[in-house]
Amino acid sequence: MPISPEIKQRVTQLRQQLQKANYAYYVLDNPMMEDAVYDQLYRELGELEKENPQLITPDSPTQRVGDKPAAKFISVSHNIPLYSLENAFNLDELNAWEKRWQRYSKKEDFTLIEYVCELKIDGSALALTYENGLLTRGVTRGDGTTGEDITQNVRTIRSIPLKLNLDNPPPIVEVRGEAFLPLDEFYRINQERQENQEPLFANPRNAAAGTLRQLDPKIVDQRRLQFFAYTLHLEEAEINSQWESLNYLENSGFLVNPHRQLCQSLEEVADYFKHWETARKDLPYMTDGVVVKINRYSLQKALGFTQKFPRWAIALKYPAEEAVTIVKDIIVNVGRTGAVTPMAVMQPVHLAGTTVQKATLHNSDRIVQLDIRVGDTVIIRKAGEIIPEVVRVLTELRPPNSQPYQIPDRCPECHSPLKRPPTEAVTRCINLSCGAILRGSLVHWASRDALDIRGLGEKIVILLINNGLVNSIVDLYHLTPEKIANLERMGNKSADNLIKAIEGSKQQPYSRVLYGLGIRYVGSVTASLLAENFPSIDQLSQASFLALSSVYGVGEEIAQSIIDWFSIEKNCDLIQQLKKVGLQLEATSPKMTTVETSLTPLSGKTFVITGTLPTLKRNDAKALIAKAGGKVIGSVSKKTDYLLMGENPGSKLTQAEKLGITQLSEADFLNLLKSD
Repeated sequence: MPISPEIKQRVTQLRQQLQKANYAYYVLDNPMMEDAVYDQLYRELGELEKENPQLITPDSPTQRVGDKPAAKFISVSHNIPLYSLENAFNLDELNAWEKRWQRYSKKEDFTLIEYVCELKIDGSALALTYENGLLTRGVTRGDGTTGEDITQNVRTIRSIPLKLNLDNPPPIVEVRGEAFLPLDEFYRINQERQENQEPLFANPRNAAAGTLRQLDPKIVDQRRLQFFAYTLHLEEAEINSQWESLNYLENSGFLVNPHRQLCQSLEEVADYFKHWETARKDLPYMTDGVVVKINRYSLQKALGFTQKFPRWAIALKYPAEEAVTIVKDIIVNVGRTGAVTPMAVMQPVHLAGTTVQKATLHNSDRIVQLDIRVGDTVIIRKAGEIIPEVVRVLTELRPPNSQPYQIPDRCPECHSPLKRPPTEAVTRCINLSCGAILRGSLVHWASRDALDIRGLGEKIVILLINNGLVNSIVDLYHLTPEKIANLERMGNKSADNLIKAIEGSKQQPYSRVLYGLGIRYVGSVTASLLAENFPSIDQLSQASFLALSSVYGVGEEIAQSIIDWFSIEKNCDLIQQLKKVGLQLEATSPKMTTVETSLTPLSGKTFVITGTLPTLKRNDAKALIAKAGGKVIGSVSKKTDYLLMGENPGSKLTQAEKLGITQLSEADFLNLLKSD
């Protein structure tokens, strides 16, 4: 059978590229590609030569000689949201991060800034709560706002103290850290699983996560997990920095990573990062980068958060696993915001434990930067080890007559003209009636973190739209079993189950509805913060820019997005229709006392809570204050109206006395609510 010209050309290209790589590596001592990429190109050449032995030549690189069991886990809310960290993948991105946060803090003397560097442990994040020095709760990270209560399993980890090593422990302490499996334990467990003919764990991180979710604590105990503590939430102590927090944690009995370092400049951070890029390979546990935090807490507080990340911290990642493949096509997807995202469709390749066939190209600027074309051989990696992306193009392997790719000028869904706003890198479809935007909005509304409508996936959404049954979110709530039972993929039972799931979504809390609306930049964590501070959709829709942006964790960009969303008449009409069909558009608290019926707004009064209240839990007190129109903040200042205090009030009482802030007992507070 004759060999096609394409295969001959591919073999020639691969040989040339591998020969260049050999020369750069062995002669120049200046590698031009990662070992994993070289190995994959080498394997591809070997397979082509094996299938076509007449193409083998003596100079081919392949011919070189010598070469207590729980029933289930309960989902609980985190006392403080667990934010993710923004990732940087090189020192240039680290420098860009420093410039970004400096723009938010123009009054600072940047010569006095200190950074804390900590190794980024490859494990599973946990949130631990201590009350009066005793471990009372251990929760997985989950989605950042809710996680699973695995306290019984957490108690088996020997490096987590059951009692803090403090003479006078504070009433409440929350500790964050990473549970991980030491490498020797990982190898031991996999050896046992192999002997028992059980599936092997792919890596220590998966093994740690799987261990933590075992229903039998005895199994967890046998696997000898470890825990490094790295974050402290403690309102009552005079701790002013991350470095002091790490020392406090160590003195309290926690295992804190001994390789942490206090750096006086970003140059010192870079030196730390470079050192551990090699040295980490000798560690007895897996680490995939360095976490860099601004040391001083007052500056952290001033910088605050974006929608997803704290501005004062970043994860500087070491190079991720990379692989090489060929681009078969370039397509574009239209999301629920109208954003047009180009995607590379590739030959399937195994990367970081999964098979990858598509990779994001981000936007038209990135396409121009890469000069990526159909037929190109590309190197891909998983950004943050999650989202596949194209790193670079091996232009030496480019087929002849390839053409540069251009983003289409019309929407592939509705054929409306696409626009690129002057201030953005993203091209958008601005037709609010676009089928892709509607489809994306409905899928987002039904997603697990939003209204969690089981059975309403993308295929069913498309079916409903194509049959003219749904043209907006509200239309879902006018469906009946009779209307959908005869559709493809449906039957009487499936139709009944879907309608019950849609009806059940009316009981989802206000914060989930808020997230489900798909307001730009409002993720699930931000939605919870907004629901806490603006406990009804009406209050949120009427909130000023100042009121919105002053919420801890919101900021100016999100505030403007919320105002823009409510300025669109179609969106306001949607809210009114959702009210009519019975969606939850006000915050409720299942533990409210009878006082709630007599509450009236507190006209934006600001409260600080300290100490242990006699009967109210802190979250209940916060909910009462929010429902009455007040706001709870974390520290006492001149702008504080009331200090609500219980037993062991700590330093906040001293500060309130200095500033003449009105102090309230729980009884005073409840009387204030009744009389206001």
